[in-house]
Amino acid sequence: MKYFDKILIANRGEIAIRVMRACKELNIETVAIYSTADKDALHVKYADEAFHVGEAPPSKSYLNIDRIVDIARKSGSEAIHPGYGFLAENHKFAKRCTDEGVTFIGPSWKTIRAMGSKIESKQTMRDAGVPVVPGTEGGVRDIGDAKKIAADIGYPVIVKASAGGGGIGMQIVSDEKTLEEAIAAGMRIAESAFGDATVFLEKYLVKPRHIEFQLLADEHGNIVHLYDRECSIQRRHQKLVEEAPCPIMTPELRDRMAASAIAVAKASDYTNAGTVEFLYSDGNYYFMEMNTRLQVEHTVTELITGLDIVKKQISIAAGDSLPFGQEDISIRGHAIECRINAEDPLNNFAADPGKIVRYRSPGGPGMRVDSGIHMGYTIPPNYDSMISKLCAWGMDRTEAIARMRRAIYEYVIIGVKTTVPLHHAIMHNQHFVDGNTHTHFLQEEHILKTLNRYVREEETRIHTLAASLRQGKEVAAITGAVNVYIQSQKKA
Repeated sequence: MKYFDKILIANRGEIAIRVMRACKELNIETVAIYSTADKDALHVKYADEAFHVGEAPPSKSYLNIDRIVDIARKSGSEAIHPGYGFLAENHKFAKRCTDEGVTFIGPSWKTIRAMGSKIESKQTMRDAGVPVVPGTEGGVRDIGDAKKIAADIGYPVIVKASAGGGGIGMQIVSDEKTLEEAIAAGMRIAESAFGDATVFLEKYLVKPRHIEFQLLADEHGNIVHLYDRECSIQRRHQKLVEEAPCPIMTPELRDRMAASAIAVAKASDYTNAGTVEFLYSDGNYYFMEMNTRLQVEHTVTELITGLDIVKKQISIAAGDSLPFGQEDISIRGHAIECRINAEDPLNNFAADPGKIVRYRSPGGPGMRVDSGIHMGYTIPPNYDSMISKLCAWGMDRTEAIARMRRAIYEYVIIGVKTTVPLHHAIMHNQHFVDGNTHTHFLQEEHILKTLNRYVREEETRIHTLAASLRQGKEVAAITGAVNVYIQSQKKA
């Protein structure tokens, strides 16, 4: 069955290519949009058609609703897939698509609006009986009330922007002295970033785990979960390593959390693909938020279930019922994703845009690389610094880790600093191997202590490769890389 004839992908980079691949397998033509900075990007070449959407700044290109909708009309696109980021969770964009008669591949704009407000969504979850982190039931209006609530739930507390995401505007407060200042700062940041200065308070969980459930829901009332993911290893509240299933999950805990996740979907009248995120601490879990879009880390869920989530998004948007029930979905093996970013892990993860002068991606059994770059491509400074999503699958977690270690060794990226050395350090860290992670894992001494060594080893390997490649000695380059790797394994 052909669901649509043509779909516009309102995004860029690897996620645009990921959606286009699903469309190609479904015999659907694709339309790319690109900014001036992305005129030579891979997603532009991969699509059947491509249209210039505007200048490099996102506000003039990938966030330009009028221009994107106009391109959809001119190209004859029947549907728009927003990917993730940019306009993916913008209810005004989803509504505009609906008003223009273009199918928005995602939930309804009303659901996006409701779940986009952390305060409104938390109240909805309270009403549905889903556990939430203790805190204010609405936005902070009075500093005196805020101080009383903070004292009641106990310090530390965290100030969050109601309309925010990605950790923007978050302020961790350890005592009453700094609470008023943190609330004021949070409101300023929230107003600037989201146009909404509303902030609220929550109990700050010191070392929680971040566990989430992937859901699919059709327009006929059918809802299933695709099991759980662990996403605790983060920097600046943004994920760096994800795996499925969660290493500490038990059947009893999974049943309870899955039931809560489905209750979230029912309470919000959810359709299409979505993710319910929880914080887990000391045997208890709490609803954090629902991401009303495709997640970056959907890859690991696809690897353990064998399901193509993007294809399911498209079929649901076209009105299809889910062709399977919960009893038909099972876990097969274990999968890990490392986000490879053009960042310097030794310099507070500062972005390092630039030209990729040499690129060789890993392969072999159990590997998947989702990327939007190529050798000679210049990573622009205007957007997210992600180079690729490196995924490893194994029959169990031990094999998945072993394959990821091997793939990290095989990965060659010359021209920019990357997070590859950090992932090397994580994959060899005994706490990670034992499954003992939490959201502040990267701040722990055992990671920081080994990171410098792995960065130096990676730089040595890259310098060896670069020198040999400049002389045209591909074999010598590979041999040099092998020798460096062998030495690093002896040290590890």
